[in-house]
Amino acid sequence: MDKATHFFTVKDTERKWHVVNAEGQTLGRLASEVAHLLRGKHKPMFTPNADLGDFVVVVNASKIKMTGKRPELKEYFHYTGYPGGATFEKFQDIVKKQPQRIIEHAVKGMLPHNRLGRQIIKKLKVYGGAEHPHAAQVPQPYRLLSTSQQE
Repeated sequence: MDKATHFFTVKDTERKWHVVNAEGQTLGRLASEVAHLLRGKHKPMFTPNADLGDFVVVVNASKIKMTGKRPELKEYFHYTGYPGGATFEKFQDIVKKQPQRIIEHAVKGMLPHNRLGRQIIKKLKVYGGAEHPHAAQVPQPYRLLSTSQQE
């Protein structure tokens, strides 16, 4: 009798598409659930060393919220590699210019920091408005757990 552990691969699973509405959601709570879906932890066949997760489309990224004084205090740091190449951008400025970067940055920080994480983050599609070009994939609306607990 074979008692070896079975590791699932990409061909063993079916990838779904989910649409998450970020309007009125707290950034960290939204990002953790999106990372959970991207990684595939919601599936019974989760394997930590394989990318078995689903695709996630996040809409209304410009309407994300942060609690307390966080919107005024939060800064994003970028270093170009050159002397004097450090730049700081405030959260409020990024929300106006490129709101999708905020969610991408938060979710990326919750994924593995290796080549698997770089592969997983490619399945995240973020849009500032309510429209997205992925209607052909027939994405299903995903109800966040943090929203259902509040109601």
